[in-house]
Amino acid sequence: MSAFLDSYAWIFWLGLILLFIVVEMLTLEFTFLMIAIGSLGGLISGAFGAPWYLQIVIAGVLSLLLLLTLRPPLLRLLKRGGDPARSNVDALLGLEGLVVHDVTATTGQVKLANGDIWTARVSPASVAPGLHRGEHILVAAIDGATAIVVPAERKEPTA
Repeated sequence: MSAFLDSYAWIFWLGLILLFIVVEMLTLEFTFLMIAIGSLGGLISGAFGAPWYLQIVIAGVLSLLLLLTLRPPLLRLLKRGGDPARSNVDALLGLEGLVVHDVTATTGQVKLANGDIWTARVSPASVAPGLHRGEHILVAAIDGATAIVVPAERKEPTA
């Protein structure tokens, strides 16, 4: 059995390397890439005549070493160039808008500065019991598909 494993371990290593690369392409977090490189170390050690149990040890140690030393700086480098723009719900917080239909503590509609029309309700923290058509608002939070709004403070133009 040991002779069989020594003779055909390279097939096992190639299969593992391909599997780990496919999984890495789906996850994109460098974990399975490091394990694939560790498996490559097992494949190379087998090519130099190491027995199958030593190949597994070499692959495991190399994978662990890469996961602990190379992966963290690669992730920092990858995230460093990220887009700083807010998106989704985060992009709506603090956005200005206008009341389209009177907004109360339970119902209403607003048109946001980005052109979207949202159902809305007045924030419980707001002192205003309701907002009327044409009033300016700010989005304080998003609750499901409802914008929680507060009245915007109007700044008078200085002459």
